[in-house]
Amino acid sequence: MIDLVARPEAAPILVVDDDPKIVALVRAYLERERFRVVTAGDGRAALRAIEEHEPRLVVLDLMLPEVDGLAVIRRTRAMGDIPILVLSARGSTGDRIQGLTEGADDYLPKPFSPAELVARVRTILRRTERDALDGGGDVRYRTGDLEVDLARHAVRVGGRDIILSVLELRLLAALLAADGRILSRDQLLDAIHGVGEADVTDRAIDVYVKRLREKLGDDPAAPRFVATVRGAGYRAAGPVERLAPA
Repeated sequence: MIDLVARPEAAPILVVDDDPKIVALVRAYLERERFRVVTAGDGRAALRAIEEHEPRLVVLDLMLPEVDGLAVIRRTRAMGDIPILVLSARGSTGDRIQGLTEGADDYLPKPFSPAELVARVRTILRRTERDALDGGGDVRYRTGDLEVDLARHAVRVGGRDIILSVLELRLLAALLAADGRILSRDQLLDAIHGVGEADVTDRAIDVYVKRLREKLGDDPAAPRFVATVRGAGYRAAGPVERLAPA
């Protein structure tokens, strides 16, 4: 079995916080688990580190000098699909929803348990890196002018490339694979996080769907790709064609 989280050649985890004590604490716990870690103390340094190191995951505070954490999330998402775990004292429901809407994959409020942080990091990495190794089953889908190639993490709408996070791609793939069947929020939670994931609510799925629709240019009032079934969940809005591998 391949160890997805302890390979010495793996890219580092980037820890971003302007509190040196928190950086030292998170770094110590991650390095104890044999992760390689790089750090940054402000948003501008974080963006430089992302470009330089291409980290496998970013642990990110939101209240940062120079460039705030939400801007870092947006600019990181424009670069690609690096997983982001927000670690912030802004822990209200509204703050969490905003962080997820901007593109974070998970959100852990301060004060936090370092052991829980390590567990969440491992969960995100196992999910995203195993997906990358599996190539998504080398499956391609088409519905309307939307084309999805899971093996290449490629999504196009009307010939235009769309950048989705791994979480968003898993959500979209689950809906397309169901080919019109209604998927409940619980089923979609299982698809994107795995059975038994803690601290994930039905409301989070609504946030993820909203974010996905915005990236695809899909109008919920007249959906082309993702339709809401009131009181039941979501489904693919139109017929789905499963294509042969490219």
